[in-house]
Amino acid sequence: MNNLLDHLKNKGWIWQADFTRPLPIAKQAVPDDLDEYVRGGLKEHALVEIHSQIGIGEIRLLLPRLAANGQDHRLLVWIAPPHQLNGECLHRAGVDLSQVLILHPRDGKDALWAAEQCLKSGTCHSVLLWHGDMEVAQVKRLQQACQQGQAQLFLLRTAQTIAQSLPVSLSLQLEAHAEGLQIKVNKCRGSWPPAPFILNMRQRWPKLCLPQPAQPSANVIPLHRAS
Repeated sequence: MNNLLDHLKNKGWIWQADFTRPLPIAKQAVPDDLDEYVRGGLKEHALVEIHSQIGIGEIRLLLPRLAANGQDHRLLVWIAPPHQLNGECLHRAGVDLSQVLILHPRDGKDALWAAEQCLKSGTCHSVLLWHGDMEVAQVKRLQQACQQGQAQLFLLRTAQTIAQSLPVSLSLQLEAHAEGLQIKVNKCRGSWPPAPFILNMRQRWPKLCLPQPAQPSANVIPLHRAS
């Protein structure tokens, strides 16, 4: 029985609560690294759902992961992005622009088809898909495609498109914050969701955060730029 349970946990089909190592309760802004508050960070989740308004920092959140994924020299695909990509920003973040592919499908159906083909092809390390309401069966097809092609899917949705909970391994809800982003984890496979926390982006993106007040906030610890 123990061997069977270990096999299922290794496959990610079941999870066991860990009461000996509780996740910290976030009362202060944390560095630009999700690993501390989301077990496994972004890299351990094949399908990540992000609920966010457009342009509040959702792409900045993903850039370190996208750059790391690109080390295997496969494609990074953007499907139906609502904005024009900033090539200089991507380059400065470590993304290889020669690996970037941008698709603008005619409709949502074509967008889902393109995402599935890219994911299962084995030629893409990551796919970013902007899409509205989705059915459970559609998400399961995309999950299978991720596994088949050893790729990662980031599903970006606005608050207006949230109609039901989808079977994703990680679901994040983002809100703009003076220090960067306030993040609520709606779902995290393998652990209990942590308390909402603030992701401090000031050190990496100082010009995109609000100016610091004369007296530092008691809820924010100044962070030094990592060497």
